[in-house]
Amino acid sequence: MKRYFITGNGTDIGKTIASAVLVEALQADYWKPVQCGSLDNTDTDIVRSLISNKISTIFPETYRFKSASSPHHASALENIIISMNDFELPNTKNILIIEGAGGALVPLNNSDLVIDFASKFRCEVIIVSKNYLGSINHTLLTVEALQSRNMVIKGIIFNGPKNKFSEEIIALKTSIPIIGYIPKFNVVNSDTVLRLAKVYSNILT
Repeated sequence: MKRYFITGNGTDIGKTIASAVLVEALQADYWKPVQCGSLDNTDTDIVRSLISNKISTIFPETYRFKSASSPHHASALENIIISMNDFELPNTKNILIIEGAGGALVPLNNSDLVIDFASKFRCEVIIVSKNYLGSINHTLLTVEALQSRNMVIKGIIFNGPKNKFSEEIIALKTSIPIIGYIPKFNVVNSDTVLRLAKVYSNILT
């Protein structure tokens, strides 16, 4: 089973929309192991609402916390300690898109980081990089952190308004394939995701 782990160069940079596009493009399954905050409209709910194919399975989260904060903090507020032993891969033979919480070095507990989850389950990593002042540094640091742990980085997806200078220097410094771009939309719905998915359908197979 091919597993792609979606991480970002920061928080709130478009991982969920990118995940939905990849799920639709590959007719893959989706799993967000840890949800922090927005329990009335989770990332899992958003992905479910944005895909239209009948093949993908959306799996429930392992942990759900009320606070929109880092997993180690959100779990502590509810007197819970996240354990790596509690995570079990969904039972599927399909391609699996796994969306992480925040960036690669976000703590799950006092010893494990999000990146450790991706390593444990031998995922290939896709980085979503949103263009903003500081994004070059944050993206390069994310790449270095992943490479220092011998993680396989499948590629980078740029999200938001294009920035030629940022994108070109990131590609030059990392030599990582640029999978694609997700432009800024006023409204994102299933039709938007379907249009974008057609661009990605032959990239990751």
